[in-house]
Amino acid sequence: MPALIDLIQAGRKVERHHPWPRAAVDDEAWLSAAGALAEGTLSLLGLWGEPSRVNMAVLDDSASDIGVISLDCPDRRYPSVAIYHRPALRLERTIHDLFGLEAVGTPDTRPWLDHGRWHKRAPLGERLDASPEGSPYPFLPAEGDGLHQVAVGPVHAGVIEPGHFRFTASGETVVRLEQRLGYTHKGVEGLMAASTVEQAARLAGRVSGDSTVAYALAFSQAVEAALQIVVPRRALWLRALMAELERLANHLGDIGAICNDASFALMHAHCGVLRERVLRAADAAFGHRLMRDIVVPGGLARDIAGDGPAAIRTALGEIRRHFPALVDLYDNTASLQDRTVGAGSLNPALARQFAAGGYVGRASGRNFDARRTPGYHPYEMLRFEVPVLDDGDVNARVWIRIREVEQSLSLLDQIMAGLEAGPVRVPLQAASEPSEGMAMVEGFRGDILAWLRLSGERIERCHLRDPSWFQWPLLEAAIEGNIVADFPLCNKSFNCSYAGQDL
Repeated sequence: MPALIDLIQAGRKVERHHPWPRAAVDDEAWLSAAGALAEGTLSLLGLWGEPSRVNMAVLDDSASDIGVISLDCPDRRYPSVAIYHRPALRLERTIHDLFGLEAVGTPDTRPWLDHGRWHKRAPLGERLDASPEGSPYPFLPAEGDGLHQVAVGPVHAGVIEPGHFRFTASGETVVRLEQRLGYTHKGVEGLMAASTVEQAARLAGRVSGDSTVAYALAFSQAVEAALQIVVPRRALWLRALMAELERLANHLGDIGAICNDASFALMHAHCGVLRERVLRAADAAFGHRLMRDIVVPGGLARDIAGDGPAAIRTALGEIRRHFPALVDLYDNTASLQDRTVGAGSLNPALARQFAAGGYVGRASGRNFDARRTPGYHPYEMLRFEVPVLDDGDVNARVWIRIREVEQSLSLLDQIMAGLEAGPVRVPLQAASEPSEGMAMVEGFRGDILAWLRLSGERIERCHLRDPSWFQWPLLEAAIEGNIVADFPLCNKSFNCSYAGQDL
């Protein structure tokens, strides 16, 4: 199978695409890439559309190279990737919903984001008229003696985002789970088209609210790559500070919530207190509990407050005092271990096939962290480990979070010790000609991909890919063989983003 460099060299390289290459290829090279994905020599990072083009970002695992190949679709058709590599399936269905481009040979032609309620079909493509009355979604049939279905959602008992889960069960054992998402589709990519960079940056920070720093960082890095901007050192270090605070708060919240779904509310309460300490420190340091709209292209909207470092250190000190006891409580509570150990196991081969990032992938043996590969400033100057386990169950996903909490505490100490005085922002200049930028950063769920094209002072096209695109399908696989009552526990251990996937 061809290496990434072979695919790029086989096509026509696009100028002004940074920092990784993009090449326009033909059908043969496109299919060669699909074959390499199926063989496992390449990993799929993203697949997105334009009105008459499809783009595919891939990672060459052997060389740690990243690149994009593009295929023009003058007849609005292109060879399906999903027929060879199933992780591309939902992305192909989304391309058809948004742009009307047909993946020839795709194994599933059902809509994904389009629930039949829009007044237009393919709203980012030809904008064809559509009836606002949707037809019932054709769930996949299930056959067998004694099977029954359990329908859950899209409205849930808790205050969570909407999603529908259709279980097929034999008694209490789950035989199949099929998801129906898209209820939180916001039209982000359509809103970004023709917007200013500043407007688009605000939108990027609202794709998935719990990852606002990571999304803003990915978008800003893509803009800076397109414009070839050098960000001040102080801004880079403060960005990392915010990213680790966001990771710390979310992991603490997740650990408690997973234990709560295993009926152990004590952990939930104590982890919630520690998470609240992080959020209050973030508010004191940056004027917003989630640090929204602080990371912007060119640097930061504002510097850290004068008493911000002290507030953060106080919060970190409290976590260091109380978190080890919570870890011991988790590890030594037999009733809790009985629920998490062995539940929702994800096969490492599937994690590799879907290029699963974050705690989902690392709990199933996939050693990937965007802070290391491809890497970005200032993490090459910081000391940290990437925890990896092979068990792939709920317990492993909890332990990955525990170890990442410990790593983030260390990283935050290093970052605050390394802060230097200086500016936190450089001005942006309009692109003299169309230019494209790309970035990949590590959010708390895993790697977030950003790709965009700038024309003058405006965004011509932008695509943001959440790690949940490749994690949601794995939840379907992980729940098989478990009982229906364990789904909330397994679901929370994945904690995929509805909003991030629904765009």
